[in-house]
Amino acid sequence: MAVVEAVPNFSEGRDQEVIKAIRDAAAAVAGVKVLDVQSDTDHNRMVLTLAGDVDPVMKGVLEASRVAIQQIDLRHHKGEHKRMGAVDVAPFVPVSGIKKKDLKKKVEDFAKEFASTFNIPVYLYYESAAQPNREKLPDIREGEFEGFPEKIKLPEWKPDFGPEVVHETAGVTAIGVRPFLIAFNVNLSTTDVEIAKEIAKAVRGSSGGYNTIQGAGFMLEDQGVAQVSMNFLDYKKTPIYRVIETIRSEASRYGVEIAGCELVGAAPTEAFLQCAEFYLRMIAPLEDHMIEKKIWES
Repeated sequence: MAVVEAVPNFSEGRDQEVIKAIRDAAAAVAGVKVLDVQSDTDHNRMVLTLAGDVDPVMKGVLEASRVAIQQIDLRHHKGEHKRMGAVDVAPFVPVSGIKKKDLKKKVEDFAKEFASTFNIPVYLYYESAAQPNREKLPDIREGEFEGFPEKIKLPEWKPDFGPEVVHETAGVTAIGVRPFLIAFNVNLSTTDVEIAKEIAKAVRGSSGGYNTIQGAGFMLEDQGVAQVSMNFLDYKKTPIYRVIETIRSEASRYGVEIAGCELVGAAPTEAFLQCAEFYLRMIAPLEDHMIEKKIWES
């Protein structure tokens, strides 16, 4: 059996009834396993992690999206996280039993179906992108929901599928194949959001930091802390501990400490073994000493 992961992001992090309805719609599809559901009131965003065989997972994303599009009206949506759609992005990750090229074909077919079913413009992104300006999600999302009615008129931003006009309440959606991505946030012991923004500049690739890191600084009003919110596009090239230590160093310039960290969604165990090996100064790989691994392999 082929196994894929899907991590659709929805622009709702406050209404628990809507969040539950989106989650339940995916879980109701036979063959879909809901691995994780996370929502945040400040970001006003929900991340749903699904796994299973390709066709059931795609159906799960479709059914969850159906609820989101019915329930979310971006004309009344505000949050710290940038967004362009009720279903903002729907990435698919090959896990086992399927070649990337085969998944890309299935995801392209799914994107066509999504656009046709919901009458929403769809952009293929990352490894599914047909144009270089659509590889990076921030480039597609630039201008957000409010700016897209004008942006979509530009020839270079004609949708890959669906209408050439923004959906009135649900905006536009990006769909594509990508590797494992780790969404990881670092809270700082300050209420000065400008410090978080400066630190985000120091670590993200677009402003001279790590090429595989996307990042931004936010203020979390509910928690009373500033946050550096990041996406690790390739944790093998840029491990979490390296970025944490950079943030720690940059924060010390302002007399600020790391108050806590947050993982959004799920992530490979290897990413955290890297951190443990670094901080423990392990001589041999920790994986060789994991009792669960020894039991499973015996």
